Amino acid sequence: MILAGGQGERLKPLTNDRAKPAVPFGGRYRIIDFVLSNFINSNIFKIKILTQFKSDSLNKHLASGWQLSPRFGLYIDPVPAQMRTGNNWYRGTADAIYQNLNLIYDENPDYVFIFGGDHIYRMDVRQMLTFHIANEADLTIAAIPKPVELARSYGVLEVDNNWKIIGFQEKPENPVEIPGNPGMALVSMGNYIFNRESLIEWVTVDAEKETAHDFGKNIITSNYKNNAVYAYDFSQNSIPGFEDKERGYWHDVGNLDEYYAASMELVDVTPVINLYNENWPVYTFNPPHPPAKFVFADKDRMGIATDSVVSEGCIISGGRVNRCVLSPTVRINSYTLVEDSVLMEGVNVGRHCKIRKTIIDKFVTIPPNTDIGYNLDEDRRRFFVTDSGIVVISKKAVL
Repeated sequence: MILAGGQGERLKPLTNDRAKPAVPFGGRYRIIDFVLSNFINSNIFKIKILTQFKSDSLNKHLASGWQLSPRFGLYIDPVPAQMRTGNNWYRGTADAIYQNLNLIYDENPDYVFIFGGDHIYRMDVRQMLTFHIANEADLTIAAIPKPVELARSYGVLEVDNNWKIIGFQEKPENPVEIPGNPGMALVSMGNYIFNRESLIEWVTVDAEKETAHDFGKNIITSNYKNNAVYAYDFSQNSIPGFEDKERGYWHDVGNLDEYYAASMELVDVTPVINLYNENWPVYTFNPPHPPAKFVFADKDRMGIATDSVVSEGCIISGGRVNRCVLSPTVRINSYTLVEDSVLMEGVNVGRHCKIRKTIIDKFVTIPPNTDIGYNLDEDRRRFFVTDSGIVVISKKAVL
């Protein structure tokens, strides 16, 4: 069960019209493609996606690229919020599961994976399940070691020497360090494996209380002391064909600066996450676009892309692109320079433009002779600019 109903407030304006899991990433993907690919590559083929806010874009993507054969009992099904238990939409992550317990009763599984739909990582989830079964756990939480100064923004798990959870802190000022690993704290990834009976009981009990109905704040906190609740060390997970530098790679693209940083990592010569690993592909919808094209080789008018990810259907027509991620059908026109930027599908940049450190949403047309990213005071009057100076141009921006 994939939780894909969050509003993604910190990713606005990219989430003005779409759910966070539907935000494009890496040129040709959506964020949700990563968790779905992890399950498909792990041979888990029964998946429910719980949606709520602004789910139309996500639903279209799933319908276009994520169809499995129901004839053989396989499915990837989006499940909209339905108010099955009262007059409330989902009040939290645990309530989302509680309102969909009918799905669990219908399928009657021994184990239920509950994963988020908004992180960038690769994982063989079967290894986590093996750990869960070996420890006879009621609940296993995927966790990743993070430096203490970074762990303050997450739920932090305290474990004994067997990785049984003995404490939980929600965004603590002073995170508990991992035994034998000073300076590092164990951060919850928000990915869980439950035994069916424990999950049903715990979310049902929580639903009857006045709580935030959140897995971190309520379900874990209320149940780890008297039950077998374990942390799974994601840094020990491995997938076929991966290099050791990718071990433990997990990026929470929870805000615009994190999204931008994760995107820019992809243009490194040898990025940490290797999207070219054919043994563990990231699946997505593949529209019938032509190959990318680079035209004009004149002295002052040359189509060039350096240290960049360029998707299918792009035309670099006499302009230059450096350290950029281009989604399908982007067009860069003559005498234009675009640097350190993320351009989503269908963006058209006119002639004689200069753009840097900018995220441009889908189908935006940048008029000729436009400079963006060079005068942030001017940019703030027209666009959204993060505190670190990343300019974000939404689909409805006026240029």
